[in-house]
Amino acid sequence: MKLFVSVSAVAMIAAIGSVTTAHGAENAPQDGTAGAPSVATASDASSDSADIIVTAQNRQQSVQDVPIAISVLSRDQLVSAGVTDVASIEKVSPSLQMTKDTTATRVTVRGVGTLSNGETQDQSIAVNIDGEYINRPTVLNAAVFDLERVEVLRGPQGTLYGRNSTGGAVNFITRKPGKEFAVNGSATYGNYNQVIAEGGVDLPLGSIGAIRLSGIYSDHKGYNKHNNSYLTLPQFTARQGRRSGDDHTWGGRATLRLTPADGLTIDATYEHVEQKIIPSSQAYANLNLPANGPGANCQLNGFVEVGPTTPGVQCIPQNTNFLRRIDRHTYDAPISGIGIFNLQSDAIRGRLAYDFGPATLTYTGGYRNTHNEGALGLGPAYFNRNWGTDIKTHSHELRLNGEASGIQWQTGVFYFQEELGTNTGLYNPFVGPKGSYINYFRRPTTSKSWSAFGQVEVPLAETLTAVGGLRYTKDKRKATYNNYGFQFNSGLIEITTPAARPLKLRYSGDQFNYLVGLNYKPDSDTLIYGKVSSGYKAGGFDAVGTFAPEKNTAYEGGMKLNFGPGSRNQFNVAGFYYDYKDLQNDVLLDAALGAQTFNSGKATIYGVEVEAVINLSDNDRFNATFNYLHAKYGEFLASYAIFNPANPNQTSLLAVDNPDLAGNRLAQTPKFVIGAGYQHVFQLGSAGTLTANAFTRFKSDYFLTFFNYRDSRQEAFTQSDLSLEYRPESGRFGVQAYVRNLEDTRPLTYAGYTAAGPDDIFNFQFGAPRTYGVRVSFDF
Repeated sequence: MKLFVSVSAVAMIAAIGSVTTAHGAENAPQDGTAGAPSVATASDASSDSADIIVTAQNRQQSVQDVPIAISVLSRDQLVSAGVTDVASIEKVSPSLQMTKDTTATRVTVRGVGTLSNGETQDQSIAVNIDGEYINRPTVLNAAVFDLERVEVLRGPQGTLYGRNSTGGAVNFITRKPGKEFAVNGSATYGNYNQVIAEGGVDLPLGSIGAIRLSGIYSDHKGYNKHNNSYLTLPQFTARQGRRSGDDHTWGGRATLRLTPADGLTIDATYEHVEQKIIPSSQAYANLNLPANGPGANCQLNGFVEVGPTTPGVQCIPQNTNFLRRIDRHTYDAPISGIGIFNLQSDAIRGRLAYDFGPATLTYTGGYRNTHNEGALGLGPAYFNRNWGTDIKTHSHELRLNGEASGIQWQTGVFYFQEELGTNTGLYNPFVGPKGSYINYFRRPTTSKSWSAFGQVEVPLAETLTAVGGLRYTKDKRKATYNNYGFQFNSGLIEITTPAARPLKLRYSGDQFNYLVGLNYKPDSDTLIYGKVSSGYKAGGFDAVGTFAPEKNTAYEGGMKLNFGPGSRNQFNVAGFYYDYKDLQNDVLLDAALGAQTFNSGKATIYGVEVEAVINLSDNDRFNATFNYLHAKYGEFLASYAIFNPANPNQTSLLAVDNPDLAGNRLAQTPKFVIGAGYQHVFQLGSAGTLTANAFTRFKSDYFLTFFNYRDSRQEAFTQSDLSLEYRPESGRFGVQAYVRNLEDTRPLTYAGYTAAGPDDIFNFQFGAPRTYGVRVSFDF
């Protein structure tokens, strides 16, 4: 059995800092999205220009003139890499780590992220789609398609982005309609019966504007094979099989752009996305099997005894080695089944910008309604049934920015509201004749946030500029928690009766964020900058009490340099130091209440990021990135889930010594990430061009949990992508052959030890395997 020991806990934060740079921008951006800094890049990868125009500070600038560490991924890069969902962005942006935990997408930048699914736990990275703020990890799974570019801003963005941009921001900018009739599309076929069809058409509406209609269809069979027999529940019989981790996604979008008067631009978008998938089933090791257990005194299989002052024997799987026994392609699914997940998401977004000379007034707003439901098998014999989770959000920003006497300024207000309704239960079909719920929750939750902000840049000399910014944010949350607890012999049915003692919960808090910095530009090709900035993630509550915001103070300096003929080459370097406090961490103490969140510990994060882009000739380009990241806890009093070999059926809680995990590495933080890429264009005269691309990335080892258990450690690995594309002289058609993850490495994306009820389980999940195929595209 397992014992839960409550104490404070510590962070699950993650990731990585590296850079991928887009090249060859020739045009100013089509859209300057309020609240979501945007970057414009041309699709011509062979352009001589190295000038990438961005609006990261809400005005048009070259990316090399912006004192922010930014990665820009162009449309061509995204299409070439086969990016069709949020998690796949991670393949082409070494500075970003995105992983899937069954149905949730985790986003981390420079070791900062969130690994919780709690109703009042927010993301630590601000994610926006055309300025629409996205907060829930399940919503992030909606298909990402018809993109113009993706921007990754590293470091706290608390002044312009506000709450929950503790580690940075990721902005998805969709393609807007052009002024002339145009149509584009692509079709991909690959292994695992992968089929992707994507396309769009621009329809001009005279001189007043245009509309763009676009869509995507994506399908492949499951990446994970399961050979064992398992339960097939009646309502899921049609979708159960011997595989998990498949995809069946489709979506459509209509975007309207109007320019009815000089200085006035109006954008409006409607978007609908649906997913019907079998989530990746987690592999697991059942530690209650005699061969896997700790023995009477924690002497077997790498278990370690903890809590020496507490009566009895308490074991943790500190040095176990069960992960090595698992084939990451073929493994046993839970005997309760694999499951299914359905999602529908509708969004309406809009932007109105009016330039009246001295200043520009911009409004950006978005509404989204998402419904998901389904079930997921969990080892060894549980079934997490989601009877329906509804997420309704809307966000609005009104901003005024301008320039006077060389001083750049902006000010604005922002409002966000989320209504979240959960209706889920953890079911065991083998407890009682009909099966029983181990727990069941209904938790309608409302979160609101509003803020006011301002930022100013003042020239101190011809080559020196000072920048300062301030933002005030107020957060409020309220919820009714209906915790039903253990429901013996309930059967797998939806519980609709009110809970016996519902909990009424509230939270209120506010926070100031700031930015101060100096920018030195001795010539047009060089920028040297230094700054201090702050960010925070909002606080909230769980079934027991409230928790405070987590806060990050960041010190950063860097240099951006253009060099070579026409300043076509770039060399950028950034160094940073984070003082991270009050990290929010989930700990399971009572299955009837669910995970509880604590503020615990401090972390120190620092690192160096280097990127270089060198055009060796008109037909050859080399790029490389090097990231070093130190991310360790300085203070960390934690909690352990305990294996008690002497009392396998005992479920009470025991107090043990508070383990001090100071010195442990943060989750998902490889010390080194190194990437290198090479592109060569073979000129075939009137026959067209043949473009070869090769890219490889190395990650050093990292842990998936803050406990740093051996079975949560991913060893160092490399992943490489190759492609070869032919285009005729017109450039309007293309045929590409590709292979991604040439090494067929499936890195660990989730690992967790759970001691709940009569079970002790280590669960694992893995990344995508090698994929290859052919893509045909057209654009005219």
